[in-house]
Parts: sequence; C-alpha cells; structure tokens
Amino acid sequence: MSSENGQPDGDAEGAPPEQLALIRESVRKAGTPRAKPRTWRGAALAKELPVARVLVDKGVLHLDRYFDYAVPEELDADAQPGVRVRVRFGAGGRRVREGRREGGGLIDGFLVERRAESDYAGPLAALAQVVSPERVLDEELLGLARVVADRYAGSLADVLQLAVPPRSARAERRPSPAPQPPPPAPAPGSWERYEQGPAFLESLASGGAPRAVWNALPGPQWSEELARAVAAALASGRGALVVLPDGRAVARVDAALTGLLGEGRHAVLTADAGPEKRYAQWLAVRRGSVRAVVGTRAAMFAPVRDLGLVAVWDDGDDSHSEQHAPQPHAREVLLLRAAQDRCGFLLGGWSCTVEAAQLVDTGWARPLLAPRERVRTAAPLVRTVGDQDLARDEAARAARLPTLAWQAVREGLRHGPVLVQVPRRGYVPRMACAACRAPARCRHCAGPLEARGADDLRCGWCGREESGWHCPECGGFRLRAQVVGARRTAEELGRAFPAVPVRTSGREHVLDTVPGAPALVVSTPGAEPVAEGGYAAALLLDGWAMLGRPDLRSGEDALRRWIGAAALVRPQPAGGTVVVVAEPTLRPVQALVRWDPVGHAVRELAERAELGFPPVSRMAAVSGPGEAVSEFLRAVELPAPAEILGPVPLPVTAAGRPRRPGAPSPGEHWDRALIRVPPGHGAALAAALKTAQATRMARGGNAPVWVRIDPLDIG
Repeated sequence: MSSENGQPDGDAEGAPPEQLALIRESVRKAGTPRAKPRTWRGAALAKELPVARVLVDKGVLHLDRYFDYAVPEELDADAQPGVRVRVRFGAGGRRVREGRREGGGLIDGFLVERRAESDYAGPLAALAQVVSPERVLDEELLGLARVVADRYAGSLADVLQLAVPPRSARAERRPSPAPQPPPPAPAPGSWERYEQGPAFLESLASGGAPRAVWNALPGPQWSEELARAVAAALASGRGALVVLPDGRAVARVDAALTGLLGEGRHAVLTADAGPEKRYAQWLAVRRGSVRAVVGTRAAMFAPVRDLGLVAVWDDGDDSHSEQHAPQPHAREVLLLRAAQDRCGFLLGGWSCTVEAAQLVDTGWARPLLAPRERVRTAAPLVRTVGDQDLARDEAARAARLPTLAWQAVREGLRHGPVLVQVPRRGYVPRMACAACRAPARCRHCAGPLEARGADDLRCGWCGREESGWHCPECGGFRLRAQVVGARRTAEELGRAFPAVPVRTSGREHVLDTVPGAPALVVSTPGAEPVAEGGYAAALLLDGWAMLGRPDLRSGEDALRRWIGAAALVRPQPAGGTVVVVAEPTLRPVQALVRWDPVGHAVRELAERAELGFPPVSRMAAVSGPGEAVSEFLRAVELPAPAEILGPVPLPVTAAGRPRRPGAPSPGEHWDRALIRVPPGHGAALAAALKTAQATRMARGGNAPVWVRIDPLDIG
C-alpha cells in the first residue's frame, strides 16, 4: 500500500507489514513534531485546517480507518466535511517509499473532517478532486454507519455504500422543494380498534418516543394505520421513516400517505424508481425538504432529520436482510436508530417474530394489540385437513384437493375470488419414486429431478434431461410429485373448475391486485395479490413442505406466510374461510386456527431461551473452504463464554441458481462453523471476528472466509 495516504487514525493493528514498519519508524523518532502538511508537488495549501481526514471507499477490514490528505488551496472552499472526494491510494504493489513518490491509483472516498495538523510525521499527498460540493455525509449518518459496521463485524466503507446512493449530477443540480409546515395531528381512525392505539398516536403527536410491537388485525387497513402513525410524528415537527419488505407494500403506504396528507409530504425510496429519481428523493430528505420516508430495506439508512418515528412492517420477511456486506437487517438498524435518536419505534405485522416477542419480553417495547373479540370478528374461519384425512379422501382426486377444500373452493367461487397458496413455483419442482417415496436423483450428478412440463424431466443442478429413469432403491419406474408447483396446481384446478378463470402470481410475474369477480388465484408465498373486497376463501396447500424445512425458523416462517395469505380473506362474519392442508396438532397450525401469532412467538422464545438459541443468544456463522475455516477459528480470540459448533459441510449451490453470499459455488466444498455467545457478549464476539478477519486479510489470505453475524438460517 502506498504511504502517501498518510498515517491511519487510531490502532494500526492488522495493517500491511510495510506500513507497520513505516509507522513504527516514525514513532521511534523521539521528539519528532507533528508535520505541517505539505504536498509533494509544492502546491499551495489551504490557509486554515489544511488537513483532510478521508474515508476511502475500499471495503476491506484492514483498511477500515481514516487517512490524512493535504487540502490544496484551490479545493479549500469545496472540500468540506461530508463531500465526496477522489484521492490517490495504493501503488499497485510497489514498495511503500516508491509509492509515496510515484503515487497510486485514484479512488473515491468521503471527506470526514478538516484538521489543523496531521498525526502522520511524513509528507501528505493532496486531495486529487472534490467530486461534488454536495455534503452527503453528516455526523449522524457517519455515527450510525460506524455502529452498524461494528455490530455486524464489517467495514465502515461497506456500510456507507449501502447508506449513500450513487451520485447523479443532474439530480444534484435540481432544486429540492421547499419544506412544508407540520400537518395537524391525525384522528385515530382505525387505530381505535387497538387497546392502546389512540394513546400511541397521541404520544407521537406530542413529541414522545413510544416503542411498540404491533400485531395488526387482518385486512387492508394496516397501510392507513401506518400512514397515521407517520402523520402523528410529522405533526410534532419531527421526521418519520417506514421500511417495508417490497415495492407493492411501499406503493400501498405511499397511496395511504398521499391520501391522508397530500403530495410532497414524503419521499419514496425504492430501487424501482431508477438511480436518478431515487438520488433526487434522497437529496430532498438529506437537505431537509422532506421529513418522511417510505421505502424498502435500503431506506433504513435514509438521512431523515430530527427523527420522531422509525417503523418496520413484517420484519420476518427475508427481504429485510441485506445481501451485501456486512448484511445488516432492517429491524436491527432501526433499533439502533431508535436508541441513537431517542425516537419512537413501531414494529408491525399480521404475524409476530420471535425477535418482536423478545422486545416485549424484555420491556423495551410495549404490545399494541386488539381485544380478542375484535380479532375473532376480523379474522376468517380457519379449518384444517391433516395428512390422514387427505389419504382417506377419494373425492376430487384429480384436483389434488380433499373434499373440505373442494367444498370451500366451490362455495367461495359463488361469492368472489379464491386464493390458492402453493409453497413452490414452477410445474413439479421435486419428484420421488411412486412406490417407495425415495427422492428421484440425476444419474450424472445426483441432483434432484424436476418436472418442468408434462414430458420434460431434467436435473435441477446440472440441467441434463432424464429419460428412462428407474428407482435405485426398489426398481420402480413411476414418479410422483413431492411438492407440486404453482403452474401444475393451476392446470389441475383449471381442469377441475373449467368455467372459472385461473390466474397465477409468482417470481416471474407477480400480480398486485385482482378483481373481485369469481376466479382462482394460484400464488407462491409472499406473491399473493390483493383482491378487491377480499378473497371469499383461501386454500393453503402442502403445509408439510414449509413445516418440514430443517431450520430453526421453519414453524415461525410457515405461520407468517399462512397468516399473510389468510389476512387477505374476508372476515368470518362475511363468509371468509381458510382451509390449511397440514397436520392439525402442530403448534403453527393451532396458532393459525386460533389466530394467535403472538402466543406462538412467546412459546418459541421460551424454548429458545431454554436451549440457548437466537435471539436469546448471539450467533455468528463462519464459512469457507475447510482448511481456511479451521485456520480462522484457531486464530480468532473469542470471548470466554463463546461456544463453537462445528464445522460441518455446507450444501453445494445448485448449478444455474444464484449463489448466496457465504455459500459455495457448484464444485466447491465448504464448511461452516457457528459461534454462540450468551446475552451481553455480542459486541465482544463481533469485535473479535472483525479483528481476526482484518488480520487475515492483511496477511494476504487467498481462500475466502465469510463471517456473518446473526445468520438468518442456522440449519
């Protein structure tokens, strides 16, 4: 690394050996005064505060520090804290002293601070360019990014890449609208359905900071209720931030806010808007022109001034977890913001995660619930069909529906659309032997065989077509579906109800709404469209497929997905019926029947506390090639109560499918170890892992090792 970037701020542990040698040499020179900055080309410097402390946009842990640069006189006016700059950094592998003389490549960065002197004793390189005088990074956002980086054992530069969108010069030249005065405090509206709902709004409107976990009643009113919470925060003269799982949810809250407050009161931050429009909206928030933000997970860092409320909807959705390093979760970032800004906090959803239950259990947040009488009148009737009932049922076999489900569909179609939730997309995603139920696997790579069409059987890993398959276990030649996909289900229902239109909603084509006329709507979980007037009935098929996943969260996720679909159905007094095909005695199924997701989450939390599982404990995952993981675990200095589980082999990513961060590519063999610590040691665990990773990277470790704090799936 080139030394022209100056002396790093703070501890230099983990820096490259060449830089460490240079630093130690300068420290050994007793009595060496702090150097007055001078450039190596003799350019005139700024007369006041001639040193710029810069965070370079290089997301590697051993460079996660500030570097000092000299400020040329011609850049003095624009080189203010918070602006984007370009600096020379590194020398392409040259020795340090040569790099100082010859310079390195240009790299982007943020100017963090102007100083009178530098801690570095040698000559400083000069800022190469001020990219824009727009001050996009303030102390508040920088502090939040640092806290998030430390919590997730990541680098500050990586967090800022998530927090500050790419620049658009045209958007910067566009003036932001003038700020509007605070609106009047909203009426409670449908918040009156909840025991503490009006009091929550009153506290926000009066400048308070209430913290609540909100179990929303089924139906479409949730978006209006979120809008009223935002309006209450704005009425106090403060800002508000709402993070939602997808663009469809953002659109509903956006419409509700516009209807309640009018145009220009809030900004929408989603990737669908395009880079220029999104950056223009972000700038309006940064400049203080707009005090409310609604968006997807990237909006969790939105620089809202004087925050009065942060809110997240459906925190159990995987979309809230960022896939780029250091992979923060929107719920945790908003919890940090609520503590940092001392503002209100609202975690809402139709279901309830274990993390939400823990917030209530510890007393950090208060429950925001509706009386049981209101829950019963707002929820649909839920009926169950177990596997034994399905096996004994000979009726309606052509449509793969038990008699109870058949009757519910037929009755529902007389009054409106019927929703059918299928756990998987596609035709028949998984096949098995019809005789012995052994999974059907490819003869070339042992991957799972999938049916893409009526006569199209091919491997889900290598893509090879399969003909003449026979079972190696029993010799059978017939196949059956393990889990039937959405397209196949739509075909079967179309044959069973030939006069009824069938619509599908899934990854390739997600419907937002459907008319209130009779129709069958086949959807994968999370892609259910909203029906005008609500669905008359819903079928939740193949419940065992979601409950049978070998994951700690399988029951919680299944209940969340079922409730998400059932909440779109008309209430029981209006004839709404839900039929779930799953074993009735299982806890998530019983919670759905009683419409009691909070009780389910509380029981899950108690069990995890007894077993030492997250979120009661803190956990980290370390994955990579086996030898690299073992070497990392030997090197890391973990806190005393840490417990290492594993390493164990990781499943290989299927060919042709996206590789998730921290997962092996096809042909690679990786291991994963889990590290668990009790409550109160999470920060020490993150710091130890970050230090070990930084040291490893500084020494030039070639094999990849991924570190993730609070992994979503721990198997």
